[in-house]
Order: sequence, then structure tokens, then C-alpha cells
Amino acid sequence: MSTEVIVTCAVTGAGDTVARSARVPVSPAAIAAACVEAAREGAAIAHVHVRDPQTGQGSRELALYRELVERVRDSGTDVILNLTTGMGGDYVPGEADPARAGPGTDLVPPAVRLEHIEALRPPLCSLDCGTMNFGTSVFMNTPAHLEQMAARIRELGVKPELEVFELGHIRFAKELLVRGLLEPPPLFQLCLGIPWGAPADPRTLLAMREALPPEALWSAFGIGREQFPMVAQAVLLGGNVRVGLEDNLYLARGQLASNGELVARAVDLIGRLNRGVASPARARAMLHLPGANPAG
Repeated sequence: MSTEVIVTCAVTGAGDTVARSARVPVSPAAIAAACVEAAREGAAIAHVHVRDPQTGQGSRELALYRELVERVRDSGTDVILNLTTGMGGDYVPGEADPARAGPGTDLVPPAVRLEHIEALRPPLCSLDCGTMNFGTSVFMNTPAHLEQMAARIRELGVKPELEVFELGHIRFAKELLVRGLLEPPPLFQLCLGIPWGAPADPRTLLAMREALPPEALWSAFGIGREQFPMVAQAVLLGGNVRVGLEDNLYLARGQLASNGELVARAVDLIGRLNRGVASPARARAMLHLPGANPAG
């Protein structure tokens, strides 16, 4: 068990949170500033989406990712960027004909979902390891699409963070590993509390950890009010942690948080559990990250 904990901050996400908190960053400049703020408070990794600056909605626009990466790089911080590949997997069945996509669908081929990874080559990118009911829609990640994405991510020399929302996703990720589509050791993110995936409770977290390959590196998070209880549980089980406004908007009941405040709270909790917090340089070594970091 490592005595150093890697803290990831998921700074914005793509959900409809902008209307609920003015502290959710929207523009590339604001998202980059949030990455720097999180790093200043102790985060080694910033997990990022981009948003349309006009509407605040999630986006796949390469130019927005490029501006974000350049701004973080120019800031001089050595925070490790983890770019999402989740955008492009949303399917909403049409009301009259479920076989046809309805309003809200954003379903694109694997190559399109990886366009910004191809162009920017970050140290890390997310790879969602299965399909699930996600709120009121379907988050669609077919085996064939995931196989294509995993193979290309490996060719690019980028390490995938395997986002798993239930035990079946871990089973599929292990198959990708057996087939040589992932570079060992694999990195898992255990995603808890998302409707309608695995619940955020100690027994579920333990079950998911026990299902991981023995050599796996892993982190976990819970959403909403379960964010900090899952930080504590993950640390006690020997894992790493994720916090941030993508997953939780509040520092306490009625008190809207910033990304930096959420990271600072996590760092304090980790210290109270007698663990240290890994620097970006130490996190790179722990995660076996290849190549140069475009953010530093």
C-alpha cells in the first residue's frame, strides 16, 4: 500500500451544472485557471472536459481543447492533464421510433471521440469501459468501439484512465488487458453514485477494488454528498482519489465550492488519515506515464 495518494480534480465536466453554480468554469481560460488552482492546492492531475463558451454545454471542439492545453502549459504548472473521451457517447431514443436518435443524442465514431487526443497527445485520457443508463439517457460504449479506442490510445502513447461504473465494466477492461489493447499496469477510476451505476457505499467500493487485476493502479470518487466519504474509503483501501466540481458543487450544505476548496478539503482529509499527497512528478512515476507532459 502506497503512503502517497494521487489527487485528481475533475474541474468542470459536461453536465448541466453551470446553472446551479457560477463557480463552474466554462471558457478555456476559466477551465485552465481551475486546473492551476487545483494544482496549487495539491492536485497532481486535472481531469478536463471543455464547454461551449456561449451556451455552457459540453463540447468536443478541438480548438477549445487546444486553447485549454496551451493555457495550462503557459501557466508553468506541472499538473498532469487527463482529457476526457466521453463526449460523443450519448444516445436518446426517439419518442416515436426508438431505433432513431432523438433530441439530445451525441453519438459519433471512435475516431471523432479521439480527435483531440490525436492532436494534443496528453499524458492521460479517460476511457469509459461500458454502456449504462445515465440519468435519463443511455451512455453508449459498445465493445467494438472501445476496442478501437483502446488500440488507438495505446498507439498514441497515451495512458487511458479506465472509468468503470459497475463490475461488468471492470470485467470488460480486464479482457482488453488480456488481449494486449492496454499497456500494463492498468489505471482504473471507480465511479460511484452516478445514476444508474454502482452506488457510493463502502461495500460496493470494496467489491470493485477486489475485482481489479492485482497489478492495477486505481482511484475512486463519489458524487454529491458522498464525495468526501468516498475519499476516506479509497484512502483506507490503498487507492487514490478524485474530487472536483464535475462531481460535487458543495463544500458543505448550502455552501458552493470552488475546485481549489474541494482539493484542499481532500488534502486535509488525506493528511488526517496519515497519508501523504503525491506531487505531479511523483504521480508520473507512480502511474508509469510515458513521454512529455503537454501541460508542463
